[in-house]
Formats: sequence, structure tokens, C-alpha cells
Amino acid sequence: MKRREFGGMAVSALALTAMPFSVSADETCQSPYMPMITGHEEYVYIWTLGVEGMGDEQDKMVTVDLRPNSDTRGQVINSVSVGGRNEAHHAGFNSDRRYLWAGGLDTNRIFIFDVHSDPSKPSLHKTIDSFVKDSGGCVGPHTFFALPGRMMITGLSNDEDHGGRTALVEYNDDGEYVATYWMPTADDMQGAVAADGAVADGYGYDVRALIRKNIMLTSSFTGWSNYMMDFGQMLGDAEAMKRFGGTMVQWDLHTRQPKKVFSVPGAPLEVRFPWGPNANYAFSTTALTSKLWLIYEDDAGEWQAKAVADIGNPADIPLPVDISLAADDQTLWINSFMDGTTRLFDVSDPHNPKQIYEKKIASQVNMVSQSWDGERVYYTSSLLGNWDKKGADDAQYLKAYKWNGSELVDDFEIDFYEAQLGRAHLMRFGSAALYS
Repeated sequence: MKRREFGGMAVSALALTAMPFSVSADETCQSPYMPMITGHEEYVYIWTLGVEGMGDEQDKMVTVDLRPNSDTRGQVINSVSVGGRNEAHHAGFNSDRRYLWAGGLDTNRIFIFDVHSDPSKPSLHKTIDSFVKDSGGCVGPHTFFALPGRMMITGLSNDEDHGGRTALVEYNDDGEYVATYWMPTADDMQGAVAADGAVADGYGYDVRALIRKNIMLTSSFTGWSNYMMDFGQMLGDAEAMKRFGGTMVQWDLHTRQPKKVFSVPGAPLEVRFPWGPNANYAFSTTALTSKLWLIYEDDAGEWQAKAVADIGNPADIPLPVDISLAADDQTLWINSFMDGTTRLFDVSDPHNPKQIYEKKIASQVNMVSQSWDGERVYYTSSLLGNWDKKGADDAQYLKAYKWNGSELVDDFEIDFYEAQLGRAHLMRFGSAALYS
């Protein structure tokens, strides 16, 4: 696939409209502004937390070979360490998919990897050390969402009280700061309206966009003082447990202005829009209340939010984390960290999802990525350095499965501790075909 140049949002929207939906493989749930992999994904890049006393102890971008006929398929073929431990967490490609941006939630450093010069061996291209200063006090760069020539980054916290109030921060593709957009709060709604008595808390987590509706959605989690705390200690701290977000915000994609605040109690995390041309909705899950939420456009053209399904037994607090929506919008994988389980929901009727399958992946599971054709599903393990389980339950891995339509079948597994790599977190797919 040739490189696509995006001159503006209108051009990108046209490019998306013309995008063939017969693409045979790519991870779902990515920015629609990016080019897609045609054919089988060739590599998976895994943003990995360094562990004291293990290997070089540094955060690193690990590359695993996924090429079907390769002698090294299912093996680590490259690793790029970045110096120190930064609480490696999420990462995302820029709009032409030549660079992979990755953040550290503790140090606020952003690492930009060149993945196009040699997709089998990414290299560190640039490091941004000025995120907090650039943004005017935003802390914890989390989601990296590609816009045309820009990167939209969600924060998780701030440098005043290290609580949950935070912002969206925009950079250009050269890594130069553009603007900061603070989340609306009850004291400063910035023109947004509150739906059904929602109280804007100013928290942030994920961001996704539905281009043809000119909508961005953001979700909410918790601040630095919580996500860097030991998990057990936090659970026993009544005040800390009050410091979680319970809102989602609808934004105007073009003007970056907040429009509406929804009440979504229990820390809504990942946001996923469908691909269908008439599908005007998004899914999210709440970590603390174990609910699947639907944010949707009603018959009057207004956006609403409602809980549509339980995930496992909410009383057990399975802690839903990552989700992955199939390219045909019919099914949704949902991982829950505490019970190490992945569940598949039939979401063909988004207002009435039904669980149709589940499998225990390990003692803990966090991220899930599936190929565009839905035939391959990949899992990694780490949630946060201080939140991962202890002792024998601290499993750190990449696990690959084949989905045959009725069950997950083992393909290969890499033990990240045995390989002295660290804690495996976010995955992104790569392919040399993108740059030929």
C-alpha cells in the first residue's frame, strides 16, 4: 500500500468513505484516518514495561514476527529500549502510519518510533520530554489518536494535585505542540450541557472519533495519585476509591469544543466506534461496575448513553479493561483483568448485546487485538506496574490464538518474564507492505 497524504479532515473523510471494506487483515479499533494493512499482519509491536532486576530493566518496544511462512514466526526479533522505566502504557500510529508514538504515564515522556524504515526493526526517532510544560500542566499521556497531520493525546492527570482533572493535548506529526483542551468540569462546562444530571468531573482516559458525525468521545479513569499507587493499598483507601471518573464527553471534532457530558458511573475506559456507514453509536465498559455501555444517536439526532449489559458478575468486580470490536460490527471481545477472562459478545443489536463465548486466558489479562478478518486474536497481560498481580499470578505474556468461529485455538505464546523483557502491555500491528 502506498503512503497516503492527508491534507485536511475533509480529504480524510473522503478517503475513509472510499476505503474498501474487503481489506483482509488489520487490527480493528484504530483511527480511521490511517492506512490499513492489506494482507496478513507481519509484525506486532508490544510496548513493554521494564522491571527492576530483569534484563536491562528498561521500558522497550518489542517486535514479534507474525509472518505466516517465516522461520522466526512467533518469536521476538527486535527490542528497542528507551532508557529507564516510565510506566509504559499506550501507543498509537500517526496518520500516515510511519511513526508509532508511545507514552510513559509516570515520567510523561513520549517516545516516537520509526516503523517504516525497517518495519521488522523499529528505531527510536524522537523523544518528547516537555509534555507537562507544553500542555500547561497535563500529566499522564495515555491514548494516541491519529488525526490528519496531528496526534491527539489524552491525559490522565495534572501537575497541581495529581488528581483526575486533565486535558486533551494536540501535537503535529513532527512532535511540535499545538494546543491543550481541558476537560469540562462542573465549575467550567466550556459551553457543554449535562445530560440527565451528569456532573462533569474533568477526568480523561480514551478518545475516538466518528468522522461523518463530527464527533469525538472521551472517557474517564483516574489520576496519577491512584494509578501509581499499589493496587491493594488503593482498594483499601476509601478516599482513593472516590477518585475515579464517572463521565464521558461528546466533543465537536473540528472545533475541539465539548458539547455534552454523560453520566457513566464506574470509570468508563476504552471507546470503540463501529465501521458501518450507518452505525451511529460507540461502546465503552466501566471498570468498577462491570457494565457494557452504549453511547448512541437517538431518533431526534441527540446522543445518549445507557448501560446495555453486565460483564461477568459485577459483584465479583472482574474489572473490565480492553475491548475489540470486529470489523463487521457484529461481535465485541471484552477482557476482564481480575479473572483473566476474555468474553465475546454478540452486538449485532447494539441495544441488546448477548455474551456468546468466554475463555480464561491466564491469571490476569489486559489488552486484546484482533485481525481485520477476525481470524486471529492476540492478548497481553500487564495493566499497570503497581496494579499487576503478585507472585505466581503475575503472568506476563503475549498469547496468540486462532478464532474458528466457535472457540479460540492456541497458536503461540511468549513468556515475557522468561525472555527477560518485562511486562507486556499494548499491541500494534505492522507490515512492510504499507511502505512498498
